[in-house]
Parts: sequence; structure tokens; C-alpha cells
Amino acid sequence: MRRLRIALLAAAAALFTLPAPAQEHWTEGPVWVVSYYRTKPGKFDEYMRYLRGTAAVSLAESKREGLLLDSKVLVNSAIGGADDWDVALAELFPSYGKALDFNAADDAKSKALAEKRYKTPDQDKQREAIAPRFLLRDLVARKYFREVTLKPLP
Repeated sequence: MRRLRIALLAAAAALFTLPAPAQEHWTEGPVWVVSYYRTKPGKFDEYMRYLRGTAAVSLAESKREGLLLDSKVLVNSAIGGADDWDVALAELFPSYGKALDFNAADDAKSKALAEKRYKTPDQDKQREAIAPRFLLRDLVARKYFREVTLKPLP
């Protein structure tokens, strides 16, 4: 009877120690935060100019300071309706923690970059400086994606 119990416990333990399917198929990589926007009517070109200027500089500074790994701008060439996105901004972070969790050191770096960019430490004035971009587009959605590297088949 004792042997039977031990055998059953060993079998049950083996069932619970199987690798998770995700770990079997890939290794985890960095995390993309993708913000999907719909530009307001007649504002697409103006928003593109904003992205090419102010946003590009800001993203490059953030990358240089180690706040993000990379960034991309995506344009939707198959818009499915009036509520669909037409421009997406993707930012790459090393982990979900870096993308989502507050970090005092990163916050201090971000504030220093904003102070330099807007030439004032006053956060209200900084918000006033960026407010015009909100007249150009509306946020449709924000999604988080884990980049993975597929493992080769045996």
C-alpha cells in the first residue's frame, strides 16, 4: 500500500512538472508598447511632421538615456473604418517591468530630458507645450506585446 501511494505521488508530481507550452516553443525577449492613433480629419500630414520633428528627437534622447531600446512608427495602409487607427507608435522596452512599473531613476531621467527639451522645469508649461499634439490625433488603443524568439524544432 505504501508503494502504491509513493507511485501515485510520483506520477502526480511528474504531471505538475511538465514545461509550460510557451517555454517549449520560444524564449522571451523585450516588450513592445504600441499606441494606436487616429489622426483627426485633415491633420495626418501635420501629425507626421510632429513625429518627424519633436517626437523623433524625444524618442532618440530616451533611447540614448537607456529609457527604451527602440521605437518605430507604423502606418496602417488598410484602414477598416472611421474608428480604426492610422498611425501607431511602438516603443521597445527590455521587460514588462521596465515598460509598466514606476522607477525613480528612470522618472528622474525623463524629467531631466523634458526640462532640457522644453527649456523649463515647470511641468505645467511643459504640458502646455505638448498640448497641440492632442489636437492632431486621438488614442484608439494601447497594447503590450512580448517579442519572442522561436526555438528550432528538434
